[in-house]
Amino acid sequence: MDIRDIARLSGYGVGTVSRVLNGHPNVSSRARKKVLAVVEEQGYEPNGNARYLKAQARTPIAIFVKGSRNMLFFELLEEIEFRLAASGEDAQVNYLDEDENEVKRALDFQRIRNPKGIIFLGGDPDYFKESFAEVTAPSVLITNSAAGLGFSNLSSVRTDDAAAARCAIDELVGAGHKRIGIVGGNRVSGQISGIRANAAADELGRCGLEFDFDRDYCPGHYTMDDGYLAIEHLLRRAPDITAVFALSDVIALGCVRAAKDMGLSVPEDLSIVGFDGIDLARFSVPRLTTIQQDTHKLACYGVDTILAAINGELTEPAHYSVPFTILKRESVRRL
Repeated sequence: MDIRDIARLSGYGVGTVSRVLNGHPNVSSRARKKVLAVVEEQGYEPNGNARYLKAQARTPIAIFVKGSRNMLFFELLEEIEFRLAASGEDAQVNYLDEDENEVKRALDFQRIRNPKGIIFLGGDPDYFKESFAEVTAPSVLITNSAAGLGFSNLSSVRTDDAAAARCAIDELVGAGHKRIGIVGGNRVSGQISGIRANAAADELGRCGLEFDFDRDYCPGHYTMDDGYLAIEHLLRRAPDITAVFALSDVIALGCVRAAKDMGLSVPEDLSIVGFDGIDLARFSVPRLTTIQQDTHKLACYGVDTILAAINGELTEPAHYSVPFTILKRESVRRL
C-alpha cells in the first residue's frame, strides 16, 4: 500500500493526502480527519516515500503555531528555528487557525511522524486538559502557562499577561483617561486574551473607574481586520471612550486605521495602547505605545527547555515567567 491507495480509499487526491501526512496547514479539517482515519484503519506506514524516510530519520521537533496572522508568533518562530538549527535540530512548522484545537493536531502529527519534541506557540488550556495526556513527546507551551495542568512532559514559558495588562491600564489612567475600552480576543478565563481582558477590567475597577463588558469591550481575532471592526463597534456603543487597550499590536494597528477612517485622530481624539511590542508598531503613525514581550528570552527559554527534556536533562517540567516592559511612544495623549 502506498500514498495512491490512501488517496483512493479516502476519496481525496494524492496532493491532499501528501499535505496531510506532512502536516501542511492548507488542508480542510474534514479532509485531514478522513485521510487520517484511513491511515489508521489500514495501518499505513508512509515509509515508501523517500522524502518521508529522510525526514523520519531526522525525527524533527514539531512546532504548532496557533494563529496564522499573529505577528508576534512570526518573530518568535524565527528566533526558535534559528536556535534549533544552531543545535543541529530540524523543525517542522504547522500553522493552525486561531480557534483550532492544537492538541488534536499534535496527536494527529504524533501518530504519523513521532516527533522527538513538540513546541506550542499559543494554546488553550481547555484543549490540554481534554487530551494532552495522550501526547507522549516532551513538550513546551510558549506564551501561556502550563504550571497548573500537572503534565510531567509539558513545560511552559510565558509573560505575566495579567501584570502586563494592569500596566497598560495604569499608563492610560496615569495619562488622565477615565473612559477606557478594551478590544480583541475573548473572555475565556484560561486563554491569554481572557487573562489580559479580565485583569485590565479588574485594574479599572481598582482605580475606581466605570467599566461594563457589555458596553466597553469588543472581542475579535488577533488581526488588523478584527481590530478595525472592533473599534467601529465599540465607539458606536460608547462614543465617550477616550482611550483603548488593544490586546495585541496587530489589533491596535487596525484600531488606528479605523479611527482615522472615522474622522478621529490618534492620540488627539483616541489614545491606544497595544500589547506585544512587534517591530511594525514602531513604524506605525503614530508610533504605538505598547507592552513589549521579550521574544528573545521566550524563544531561548523555550528552546533550551525542549532540548533539555529531549536529552533527559529535565527531571520535572519547568515553568518560566519572562519580564515585560512598556514602550511609551506616541499613541497616548495626556489629558
